[in-house]
Amino acid sequence: MNRREFNKLLAAGTVAGIFPKTSLALSSKPVDYTVPNKGNARLLHITDCHAQLNPIYFREPNVNMGIHDAIGRIPHIVGKAFLKKNNILENSLESHAFTYLNFDSEAKDYGKVGGFAHLSTLIKSLRSAAGDKSNSLLLDGGDTWQGSATAYWTRGDDMVQAANLLGVDVMTGHWEFTYQDEEVFTNVDNFKGEFLAQNIKLTEDALFEGKRAHNEDTGHVFKPYSIKEMNGHRVAIIGQAFPYTPVANPKRFIPDWSFGIQNEDLQELVDTIKADESPDAIIVLSHNGMDVDLKLASVVTGIDFILGGHTHDGVPIPVTVKNSGGQTVVTNAGSNGKFVGVLDLNLEKGNVKSYDYKLLPVFSNFIKPDPEMSALIEKIRKPHLETLNEELTVTESLLYRRGNFNGTFDQLICDALRHELDAEISLSPGFRWGTTVLAGEPITFENVMDQTCITYPETYARNMFGKEIKSILEDVADNLFHPDPFYQQGGDMVRVGGMNYFCDPTAPSGQRISNMTLDNGKAVEPNKHYKVAGWAIVGSKAPGIPIWDVVANYLRGQKSINISKINSPKLINVANNPGIVL
Repeated sequence: MNRREFNKLLAAGTVAGIFPKTSLALSSKPVDYTVPNKGNARLLHITDCHAQLNPIYFREPNVNMGIHDAIGRIPHIVGKAFLKKNNILENSLESHAFTYLNFDSEAKDYGKVGGFAHLSTLIKSLRSAAGDKSNSLLLDGGDTWQGSATAYWTRGDDMVQAANLLGVDVMTGHWEFTYQDEEVFTNVDNFKGEFLAQNIKLTEDALFEGKRAHNEDTGHVFKPYSIKEMNGHRVAIIGQAFPYTPVANPKRFIPDWSFGIQNEDLQELVDTIKADESPDAIIVLSHNGMDVDLKLASVVTGIDFILGGHTHDGVPIPVTVKNSGGQTVVTNAGSNGKFVGVLDLNLEKGNVKSYDYKLLPVFSNFIKPDPEMSALIEKIRKPHLETLNEELTVTESLLYRRGNFNGTFDQLICDALRHELDAEISLSPGFRWGTTVLAGEPITFENVMDQTCITYPETYARNMFGKEIKSILEDVADNLFHPDPFYQQGGDMVRVGGMNYFCDPTAPSGQRISNMTLDNGKAVEPNKHYKVAGWAIVGSKAPGIPIWDVVANYLRGQKSINISKINSPKLINVANNPGIVL
């Protein structure tokens, strides 16, 4: 879209009441939020909002490596290469939305992104353009009930309320399952839409014990799919929850449930839906991650679209995957409420005749907040404002998390662990969620919670052999860089503090990590003990205080924060990889 089209549609948007009157003063390049309907059914897709009710800053990655067959393939392209691949102009609003380029300065110019009150206004407008709610659906790809302090304190209930008011029709999950199973069921019961997951079943013991299930015959814990009538057409929505939840997160919270990609079950389900339901389109609402979805689309036939999440990739141009039965279109809608995917389907009997797709960045300065959603957010946050707004110190550095290796906020957490727990080395999970703090701004307790608020936040400090540390790094590297996407379990490389190493993502399993050294230059010896601090143990509860208290205590003792060194590895054999800009 060129600048003339932008300005033309800005006027239309102002008339429609989407843009505030100050939009022209804020930018000469506003986003086109008045999207004409180009089909007879409209699907709106959000994912991975991570409980961010208010607008936030969020920096996209400068390292998102593709290895083996994924080199140079969406989504493993960053920076200027991403702009070229997606026909986006440099120094444009879309460039700021989809890349890290000039983030520091442009974030100040363009302002924050997301916010449920702003999403609500936009979604109402987009649904209205489709005719009415009977011609549109709002799909949520999961990771909605976790990621903020209020979500943690209310066990996800605040986000259930917000999703209900937003009008979410269907969702699936991942971090939703890091609450206790009974808490999950309570939230599902209170959710006014449908919670779908074809790949979550009760274990055999749980079935025998009569534990709660959507279908006792199949063992499905949740409804696997739903048929939605849209403008006289039948659209099947299949839920695909994160397949590796009991590996990536504590199984102890959901001990009766089994997960997995379940691609053979999915194929059988698609075939059954085609035979029994006569749908005009089959959509998979997925939380697999983009690479897994691309492979899934190549091995399962009969799916028209996979609307994906989990890996937080903003994919403006969908990827068409050929398979033995035809083709499947795959996309991913970013994270943190920063994007809304608009998929217009032109449906005919038993077929998708054509489609049109746009991924809209949500700039809160350009959208009027919905008063009803604003009131709900204020009500949710009011009891906690004093705690949330505590200013711990000021940052001189841009603080962010997003990329295959340490971000500056990750480094801050690692530094805090080492300082507060008197450790030589620190380890922090490779989470992709977490908001950004601009240089010169105060770091609030809410900012810390945005990076740390999980249901297993306890810290630890213990002695580990050098070879144990290497084994941990090798295991996570295999998860991240395994050549088969079905063996990639999500997330990024474990973050380290006080230690440096070389990483060859192209090497075989167990041979990717080398040259481990402490910050003082001394080699990390295999059979020597080192005091290691960390948090977020998946297997069993750690003995220490929550990570947010460790980080907050550390920050209260600092006049300011300046991240001058990041313990990211030296990368080997990745020259000319378009997923890396260092």
